[in-house]
Amino acid sequence: MREEPHAPDHHHRQRPGLTAGIYAARAGLEPVLFASSVEPGGELMNTTDVENFPGFPEGIQGPELMEKIQAQAERFGTKVVYDDVTALELDGDVKRITTSDGTVHETQAVIFATGSAYRKIGLPEEERLSGHGLSWCATCDGFFFREKTIAVVGGGDSAMEEATFLTRFASKVYVIHRREELRASKIMQQRAFDNEKIEFIWNAEVAGILGDDAVTGVRLRDTVSGEERELALEGLFVAIGNDPRTHLVHGQLELTAEGTIAVDGRSSKTSLPGVFAAGDVVDPTYRQAVTAAGSGTVAALDAEHYLASLEDSKE
Repeated sequence: MREEPHAPDHHHRQRPGLTAGIYAARAGLEPVLFASSVEPGGELMNTTDVENFPGFPEGIQGPELMEKIQAQAERFGTKVVYDDVTALELDGDVKRITTSDGTVHETQAVIFATGSAYRKIGLPEEERLSGHGLSWCATCDGFFFREKTIAVVGGGDSAMEEATFLTRFASKVYVIHRREELRASKIMQQRAFDNEKIEFIWNAEVAGILGDDAVTGVRLRDTVSGEERELALEGLFVAIGNDPRTHLVHGQLELTAEGTIAVDGRSSKTSLPGVFAAGDVVDPTYRQAVTAAGSGTVAALDAEHYLASLEDSKE
């Protein structure tokens, strides 16, 4: 099974960052990109086959795609530093970035592209079975579950959207929800209720994921009685939300109600001058490789215009 598994602990962070690097370097801005020492490459490094990135009709391996984007950024002069950023000082004309070795880097503009993390159920099997029948992204992986019996965990709009989308491929889709009513909007609920392939399992939580090399089912616990039972499955999609990685900017940048970094309209401009944001950290809706990359382009152009305005003001 070839998948683009969306593991919950990996960031969509280097796609917009490196794309911003390509544009910024070509503009002669000498960008430095801070990539995690632990997870360089972000989420695509955890991917086997990416089939939805434009320009690769045969598909491309995730790590190979990241290597190509990075090589392109470095060719034009982007410097990639493999170290974790531990602190940011963003107010004032000079921004300060502290890395884990204690080095302080000073810059006039910062593009924040840390991505987001899918929420895990919190089970030990998640790490092992990610990409082996366990997924966090229906639009990425639904294709691989043709005529299979699968389940979606969650009760919000995203869970209903995932379940409805997956009925295009799967023969049966269970929706597992820990309560007896959904959080989803009425229109999304009705769409799911009206779909004959979808069956709801109420007042149930996933207590365990079954399977050694691939998902074979789940162990369900009744949230009212506590009773447990097993449900045979060939795939499990987790849709219980995601969290933008904003801990470094709490108290510094304005956030939206969804917890993403607030930006001005379609721009990447945050609440502080000279600070821009791109990718999933500003996007609670689309969250795709190509939209994250496009967002990085916007941020680089915004940063270029900002730095040019600083030069103009000196003259």
